[in-house]
Amino acid sequence: MAGHSKWANIQHRKGRQDEKRGRIFTRIIKEVTVAAKLGGADPTTNPRLRLAMDKAGDANMPKDKVQDAIKRGAGQLEGVDYEEIRYEGYGIGGAAVIVDCLTDNRTRTVAEVRHAFSKHGGNLGTDGSVAFLFKHCGLMLFAPGRSEDDVMEAALEAGADDVLVNDDGSIEVLTGPASLAQVRQAMAAAGLEPELAEVTMRPETQTELEGEDGERMQKLLDALESLDDVQDVYTNVVTL
Repeated sequence: MAGHSKWANIQHRKGRQDEKRGRIFTRIIKEVTVAAKLGGADPTTNPRLRLAMDKAGDANMPKDKVQDAIKRGAGQLEGVDYEEIRYEGYGIGGAAVIVDCLTDNRTRTVAEVRHAFSKHGGNLGTDGSVAFLFKHCGLMLFAPGRSEDDVMEAALEAGADDVLVNDDGSIEVLTGPASLAQVRQAMAAAGLEPELAEVTMRPETQTELEGEDGERMQKLLDALESLDDVQDVYTNVVTL
């Protein structure tokens, strides 16, 4: 068994993202563009692009926007040249935070990230200061009520690394970052489509915050996620 309110926290995060669907589209377009630039325009040989396209599909993004982003990344259309940057820092009570960005202006981005941390009770750390507390992996999350045996059998047969059952009944399937799309496809063929599938930084241990501390931490996370250059925010906090 693992985790406390994993399902509730994921649902809360998805709800906040749904409220910002326009921003989600922008972030997916950036990810598709960078993935095509780094690994080529063919999703069958570019796992990162395959995952980005799956994310676009899950968000109901128009296919022409996705194809234009691929062409920009592959150099077939003019576009902005984005740089990947990761920032690490601390939130309320020393909670670990990782902020992944895609930007065309590093100076602007670091200033905005640092300001968000300092304004909401956190502080920006150095490279490597908290990353060791997380595991880079593929993650599929299944809702409470799914058969643990069915998910575990299909996941292990598909080549997943591990299957974890949370206290709330949700089930996590962990894979290597590059094999997530392949494992997801195999599980979907077995009739098991996850509620969430993403490459993530999964915390090895969790910090619980409640009451005022939990609210302050959420304000920090919301401030970071609202920044235009921010793609993903990861934390080891579980709010109660």
